[in-house]
Order: sequence, then structure tokens, then C-alpha cells
Amino acid sequence: MNLNEVEILLVEDNETDAELTIRALKRNNLANKLVWAKDGAEALDFIFGEGEYSERDIEKGLPRLILLDLRMPKVDGLEVLQTIKADERTKMIPVVVLTSSKEDRDIVESYELGVNSYVSKPVEFDAFTEAVSTLGLYWMLLNNPPE
Repeated sequence: MNLNEVEILLVEDNETDAELTIRALKRNNLANKLVWAKDGAEALDFIFGEGEYSERDIEKGLPRLILLDLRMPKVDGLEVLQTIKADERTKMIPVVVLTSSKEDRDIVESYELGVNSYVSKPVEFDAFTEAVSTLGLYWMLLNNPPE
């Protein structure tokens, strides 16, 4: 896959949650152009074409959607969100926080930083896959982002 054609950037440190998310998106044919970043530092490198992604030209293709966990090693999700929304090149990318946290302060801070949606991960397998499928269908097929 060409890294300049990525549609979804999944930022998730939990391998099980990442695999379930990818499986739910594949069920709706939404995972063909997906990259999985395993922590916040890798996500920022991918988005801004740095580190192992330095060959990626961010001017030629930013993800259409970022699914972002909050609790991660190296760089947490709130810092990733703040960095994305503070940069003119990336601030319009829809970011959906998909996390196990239901804490009010996380929800409020996420929205203050510019998150487009905040979804708490359902615990049950079927509810989790349904939530991810619905998110993917909405943000990739129904939403009309600016060009």
C-alpha cells in the first residue's frame, strides 16, 4: 500500500482492540487503506512524515480519518490530538477518540482540543464491532469533509 493513500490511521496500543477494530472495518470494506500506529509517537511520525515515515509526503495525502486511543505509551492521545489540531496542515482531519475512558475530564479536554467525536469502547465484543462499523461507515461514507 502506498503510504500517501492511507484513508484511516488507527492509533491503538492494545493489540486485541486494534485487531477487533480492523476486523470490524474490514467487514464493511473500510480497512483496505488503513495504517495501525501502535503508540502516539508513531502516529505523529506517520502524520507529519518523520522518523520511519520520512519518505511519506504529507502534502500528497493525509488520512481521511484518525481513530485515536487516549491511554498510550510514549505520547498519549490527548497530546497527539493537540498536535494535530494545532497544525494548519492537519487540523481539518476528523479525529475520533475511541477509548475505554469514560472520565468527564477526558471527554471535556478532548472536545476542548478539537476532537470531532468521542466514543467509549463498548466492553462486549458484538457491541464493540457494531460501534466501530458504524463509526467507519459514517466518517468514511456519509461525512463530507472539506477538500
